[in-house]
Amino acid sequence: MNRELAKSFNTEKDIYQEAEERLVFWEQQAASLDWFKKWDTVLEWNPPYAKWFNGGKINASYNCLDRHLKGTRKDKVALIFEGEPGDSITYTYSELHNEVCKFANVLKDLGVKKGEVVTIYMPMIPEAIIAMLACARIGAPHSVVFGGFSSMALADRIRDAGSKILITADGAHRRGKIIPLKNNADLAVQDTGLVEKTVVVKRTGTEVAMIEGRDYWYHDLMKKVPTDCPAEEMDAEDILFILYTSGTTGKPKGVVHTTGGYLTGVSTTHKYIFDLQEEDIYWCTADIGWITGHSYLVYGPLANGATVLVYEGTPDYPEKDRYWEIVEKYKVTIFYTAPTAIRMFMKWGTTYLEQRDLSSLRLLGTVGEPINPEAWQWYFKHVGKERCPIVDTWWQTETGMIMVTPLPGISELKPGSCTLPFPGTKVEILNRAGDPVQEGEVGYVAITEPWPAMLRNVYGDDKRYKDTYWSQWDGKYYYAGDSAKKDKDGHFWIIGRVDDVINVSGHRIGTAEIESALVEHPAVAEAACIGKTHQLKGQAITAFVTLREGILKSEELIIELKNHIAAKIGAIAKPDELYLTDELPKTRSGKIIRRLLKDIAEGRAIGDTTTLADSSALEALQGLAKN
Repeated sequence: MNRELAKSFNTEKDIYQEAEERLVFWEQQAASLDWFKKWDTVLEWNPPYAKWFNGGKINASYNCLDRHLKGTRKDKVALIFEGEPGDSITYTYSELHNEVCKFANVLKDLGVKKGEVVTIYMPMIPEAIIAMLACARIGAPHSVVFGGFSSMALADRIRDAGSKILITADGAHRRGKIIPLKNNADLAVQDTGLVEKTVVVKRTGTEVAMIEGRDYWYHDLMKKVPTDCPAEEMDAEDILFILYTSGTTGKPKGVVHTTGGYLTGVSTTHKYIFDLQEEDIYWCTADIGWITGHSYLVYGPLANGATVLVYEGTPDYPEKDRYWEIVEKYKVTIFYTAPTAIRMFMKWGTTYLEQRDLSSLRLLGTVGEPINPEAWQWYFKHVGKERCPIVDTWWQTETGMIMVTPLPGISELKPGSCTLPFPGTKVEILNRAGDPVQEGEVGYVAITEPWPAMLRNVYGDDKRYKDTYWSQWDGKYYYAGDSAKKDKDGHFWIIGRVDDVINVSGHRIGTAEIESALVEHPAVAEAACIGKTHQLKGQAITAFVTLREGILKSEELIIELKNHIAAKIGAIAKPDELYLTDELPKTRSGKIIRRLLKDIAEGRAIGDTTTLADSSALEALQGLAKN
């Protein structure tokens, strides 16, 4: 799996050597974007606060659209949309520009001002991307909430962001069923009392309640506005978006990303990591509700003038070859997906692959979680036919851009390793004292120098920003919360989370958020959740629950509690297993010992129990898990 594989890829210059002067490198990359005014300083670093390209004026929407209208890209296809039912539409850069300008004018007519956060709760349809770019155009930060989240999770995020405008759809297609997004949105609006205007896209045609003076149909509003809307000149450090991510406390964190540095980071990484060529058909399978959808479906690819494929549905509907049918239909050249999906494909076998023409593929990628070597090998052999390099990427919502990755044509490829930090970044594996670990020794992933697309804060919570990300090594380095090790070549092997966050199918869910939801149920006295190794998802959620006095255990209650979680947070947070127990293993000071719960759930030998207050609780739990 070496660099000989990718001789067709651009290897003219040693980008690692070029990027040794980090600030010079990033200044050169920023200069490839269109700025209204050049920056005064490349970086101002007052740990843990960074300002990149301070004094510069820029607009993300302008860079994703307007600058491509000056040449041959004007009529190039920007978006290809494939709906789950099989409907499709394409937008050239010129057409997408018109739609974004129109919706930007809609937002202005609805009273949206620069700096006001707009919440987007939508399926994977072009209007979702149009909404994001329209917000960016007028300087209104967007907060995209994953369409699979419940009304309560949506309400939490609307409340935290203080949004007065919500953009949603009547429903979403999901495996042949309709997900009632507008109904969920209505419940959230009612719960918060903050939202003044709701814009609704008619996607499924299902009947929904529309409240006069509050709810507006997208298509009606779009008929009434012009196609001209100049892009707002934004400071490089103005907020582009907030994206909520799970943390180790029950309340999700609103991660803040600004404009100039973020756009520099995602456009640069997208160009080099995916070896983007003008004729490529690029498909990232992520939902826009997650950071991958923001960085590598919308802002990075469109800033680079790529043709981006957007698919509404799932890999297995209506048939298990749906992804490969799309690759064949549109002649996709770059395919970027999650290890969870790859393990699912492995389980289904190669028949579905073999009946489709995948010869257009030239580069494969993985994102969201570590990929095990077996899945890597299968992906390489059966999807890429042993001719497509695989870029195994490590990064986070907070980093904004890919941080550790192979570069096609340059890097040696190792199944299961994300290889080396991206040029111009400084990522290390440290011990608790902040010293680099030795070869093969497990430590903590740390980013030791600021990078352009880094988060700037937690929205409205300065203390949480410092405590969560910068307190591990006294504010010197960014703490990623992942464990990893290096091999003899210095290549990174990510192991997984070290904090109370579960990685389900590449999506991070905080255990505290699930536990908080459980204890809100009137039957629950106490709850603890852990992530259990899962063959397809990477990790699955296992919950341990003690009941209030007088509440009887039953299978019906277990089902009710699982559904309660789905209702509070979303189906993605629904535990695979839920155990009702009389006691949870605790220390003498009353702290739940989650590592023992993990041992029980995984069926491993029980670890050190010297801090356990009562061993009988452990014995009872072991019995439960065996049944």
